[in-house]
Order: sequence, then structure tokens, then C-alpha cells
Amino acid sequence: MVMEFGDQKLVTVYLNALIGIFILLLTLESSPRLPAPKDVMVYSYNFRSSLRWSPVKVDRGLVLYTVHFKTGAFNQWDEMNCTRIAQTECSFPLSLKERRWTVVLRVRAELGQVTSDWVETDPFVAERNTTIGPPKVNSVIESSDSLLISVTPPFGSEAGDFLQYHVSYWENATSTTKKEIKMSSTLFEIGNLKELTLYCFRIQVELMTHSDLQLLGLQSVPKCHRTTISETTRAAYIILIFVLVSIFVILVTAGLFLLWRHHKTIKYWSQPPLEIPSHFEEYLKDPSMPVLEVLDNYAEDDPHDSVSVVFSGDGSQACGSSLDSQAHAHSVSGDSEVT
Repeated sequence: MVMEFGDQKLVTVYLNALIGIFILLLTLESSPRLPAPKDVMVYSYNFRSSLRWSPVKVDRGLVLYTVHFKTGAFNQWDEMNCTRIAQTECSFPLSLKERRWTVVLRVRAELGQVTSDWVETDPFVAERNTTIGPPKVNSVIESSDSLLISVTPPFGSEAGDFLQYHVSYWENATSTTKKEIKMSSTLFEIGNLKELTLYCFRIQVELMTHSDLQLLGLQSVPKCHRTTISETTRAAYIILIFVLVSIFVILVTAGLFLLWRHHKTIKYWSQPPLEIPSHFEEYLKDPSMPVLEVLDNYAEDDPHDSVSVVFSGDGSQACGSSLDSQAHAHSVSGDSEVT
């Protein structure tokens, strides 16, 4: 009887434990979960990599995030110094800087004891999946027929890396005809250019590794520089300017000399032509007109004007004598009146 009572007590304890475990499981199954992070992706630029995701929004409380990683060689999840962080980005640690490793990452959201599901990334290999930026242009030295360009690679190279620079260039800012050269040095020259001409160029890096992988980077922003003038052309311009100035001085001097030499002729031709007054012209056409009356009228109209007598044909001498006698009489009469 004692053994039976003990067995019953043991069974009761065992049943109570099972019921507790069942209730705990029901509680865990019915407990609310956080939404999983979205837009989870690895962002890698010039072999500097990080995991990024969109924030999980809740009504209250601060959502934290935890990130794990595993490699192709060790299929075991491990922390990467991003446990319960508030940021939505986690940079790769130094242990994951190896470019040829295959890395898988996962992230989940946490709020107190409530968590979300894990979200995993696709396998990532930096040597294949990173984005290579354009090189930095340090300096451009212009000459009459070339541009000497110095650049810095966008990242530090490793053993087995081979960088090649693809340089495309074109004449002036609107031309569509482009030429391309490939250089392996960080100091290279674009040659056979026209002098005093604007040239634009863009550069992109191509990475070639020992495993025959080729990764072409982004193109740089176009940069434009104008070639200089050569010494030969400069000397030709100086000679041309000197000749033009000399010709101008000679022409100006010759013009001034001609003006001085023929100033009387120029003055004569520049004066307006002399015209016979209309009443004298009528008298010359009809000598029977009373001259004294014409002179009186003319003197009253313009006492300061001079009289010009034109001799023409027969009877001109008589006409002139008649004009002189009548003018003399008129002058004497005028003098007597004044006296």
C-alpha cells in the first residue's frame, strides 16, 4: 500500500509537470510577435560593407535589433557586435573584411521579451558584389597637345589585384564623338590633342583579380580642360599682330601726309559753289532792264552782299561800263545825302 501511494504521488507530479509544459507552450505559441525587418540588404561601396534594413514601427516602446552572420566555411551563426542596437545599420567587423569570403547575415527586431522572425540575406562575396566608385582626379596639367592626368584609386589594392583605368574623352562639351584609352598607371597622358581646344573626359576603374574576376566601376563626373597655345603659334600671333599694327601706322601716316599735301584742293572742293543771284541772272539775259533800280533793290535787300558781274558774249564790255557808271553815280548820290 505504501508503494502504491508513492507511485500515485510520483505520477501526479509527472502529470503536473506535463501540464505546466503544455501551458507554457500554449503561452509561447499565443504570445504576440514583432513584424520582421524589411528591405534587408548588404550595401557595399569600395569594399566597405554594412547590413541595412527598414525600421520596424510599433505603437510604443523602442525596437532594438540583433544581427548574426555565418560564412561558407563555418555554417554556424555568430554575433557581429550588433546585438540589441537601435540603429538600422550594422557595419562589417574586421573579421569579415576578407573580399573572397562568402557571408550570410540575418537580423531580427526585439522589444523586451518579444522578438520577430529572423530575416536572412543572400550569400554575399565582396569581390563580386561590391560597387566600385570612380577614382579621384588629383591634378590635370594642360599643354598644347595633351592633358597629363594624375588619379588616386578608389580603394587600397591587395596582392593579386590589377587595376585598369578606362578613360573616355571628347572634344568640347557638346561633341558626341568619344575616344577611349586604357591605362594601368595612376599618371597617364591623353595625347594628340588640338591646341586651344576644350576637352572633357570621364574615368572608371576596372578590377581584375587572380581568380579572373572582372568588376567594372562607376564612371566619374565629366571634367573639362582647355589645351594651351604652342610656342610656334604664339610667335606667329605676335608677328601677325606686329605686321597689322605696322600696316595701320603706315596707312594713318600716309593719310595724314596726303591731307597736308592736298589741303588746298580739299578746301576748294569742300566749299559750296558760288551762284549768281536771280535778278542779276535775269539782267544778263535781258540787258534792257534798268540796272540802277536793280542795284537799289538789291542794296535794300542785302546791303552787305557783294556783286559779281559775269561777262559773256558781245556787248559784255558795254554792259560792264554801264554798270560801273551807274554804280558810281549811285555811290556819289549816297555820299551827298549822308553829307
